[in-house]
Amino acid sequence: MSTPTVGVLALQGDVREHFAALAAAGAHTCAVRRPEELAAVDGLVVPGGESTTISKLAVAFGLMEPLRERVRAGMPAYGSCAGMILLADKILDASPVSAGGQEQETVGGIDMIVRRNAFGRQNESFEAPLDVKGVEGGPVEGVFIRAPWVESTGERAETLAVHDGHTVAVRQDALLATSFHPELTGDHRVHAMFVEMVRAAAA
Repeated sequence: MSTPTVGVLALQGDVREHFAALAAAGAHTCAVRRPEELAAVDGLVVPGGESTTISKLAVAFGLMEPLRERVRAGMPAYGSCAGMILLADKILDASPVSAGGQEQETVGGIDMIVRRNAFGRQNESFEAPLDVKGVEGGPVEGVFIRAPWVESTGERAETLAVHDGHTVAVRQDALLATSFHPELTGDHRVHAMFVEMVRAAAA
């Protein structure tokens, strides 16, 4: 598969930036808002944004269970920032999303515990160079905006990058997650790595 179709979950967040990065990495792109659109893609990006909002909208649009089913079935997925939170099996300090106090749901798939907003508030956003395992050509510039970090990982999850002692990039099988936003830098190497993961899963 030379040109896979990679969807971007287009419920909320920085969707257009991921479209541009994926296209530069050699993928066809499309927006995913409904289950039938999800069924047509080879891989999926879950973008940054507000994780509780994305979670609520995924439930409201009837996407949460189809997302879980496709991830369990091996569909490659990449989550940046809020997307990392949604691909985590467990969240620390999860926000209530209903009047009944039910905590936000995640798609899950990566055996990790993620802490929301761990690097601080919006005005504490920062950039830092990161050595990312599997990305050649020198450090990746990490843009951290109200970013989470990974508190712990299970045996199957591999740490790809660390900042200030905290895990900020993880891979497990066909799933990839970063605390930072590579789509905002013009450096498409992380997206290129994910597109290669999609190709490999389809081979």
